[in-house]
Amino acid sequence: MRVGVVDCGTNSIRLLIADIEGNNFREVTRQMQVVRLGQGVDETNQFHPDAISRTFAAVDLYAGEIARRGVEKLRFCATSATRDALNRAVFVDGVKERLGIEPEVISGDEEARLSFAGATREFSRADGPFLVVDIGGGSTEFVLGTDSVDNAISVNIGCVRMTERHFRNDPPTADEIAIARRDIQNAIDIAYASVDIKSAKTLVCVAGTATTVAAAALNLPEYDRHAIHLSHISADQVHVVSNKFLTMTRDERAALGYMHPGRVDVITAGSLVLSEIVKATSAKEFVASENDILDGMAWSLAK
Repeated sequence: MRVGVVDCGTNSIRLLIADIEGNNFREVTRQMQVVRLGQGVDETNQFHPDAISRTFAAVDLYAGEIARRGVEKLRFCATSATRDALNRAVFVDGVKERLGIEPEVISGDEEARLSFAGATREFSRADGPFLVVDIGGGSTEFVLGTDSVDNAISVNIGCVRMTERHFRNDPPTADEIAIARRDIQNAIDIAYASVDIKSAKTLVCVAGTATTVAAAALNLPEYDRHAIHLSHISADQVHVVSNKFLTMTRDERAALGYMHPGRVDVITAGSLVLSEIVKATSAKEFVASENDILDGMAWSLAK
């Protein structure tokens, strides 16, 4: 069966088309557009017209790809920014008009479950329990479990939200970093009250912030998802990379071969979130996974 799934987050919108037969999974195409749908949502609780226009342009591209590739079953999930936006009907109606299906505005719990399913499928159960951390643009999910999800929580410390909320200078000032760090730590404390983030045997981190930090730690000349996938990145490496990004200018970050243009403005805050999470879990390392909510969504259509 050929399935297609679209994940629309706060920073990016991504497409995965795959053939799934039984336990066999063959990726046909995986694409990403950085549209910054969550532009200003933390402050206004409204989608900005420019953000809607950028997102619909990407959806139009994906609609053409979905038709051309002969997708049989399709699922579209929207996450943090769409949950928060009071004018979400504009977005929902526009997607339905373009793709013929209504996008699901999924809860943080459903987002966590799908991310866990996608991220842990390749791991031996002996490596569990797993803590899957998904740092998005608007929110971060903490998901604990072995065969399935035991506990999960979503907190609002995504890379776009933290950038818009705290960083006015480039690079950020010491005061801005300190305030952002306290905000992140407070959110992690809230997460810890619901999910025992120190109890996991394996910390698995997914999505663009974590994989970009992995690319930096691995000193990759350009972004290579195959080199990044299942790489082990030490806690010390995470902190070194985060400190490096916190002191770099936008132009310096943009010049890095592995840096996606759409992450240049938000990787500083995102890496700080990841660094604080690694400290809070007391993990010695994290495993970077290129499999995430998209893969979980794809498998959900194969049932």
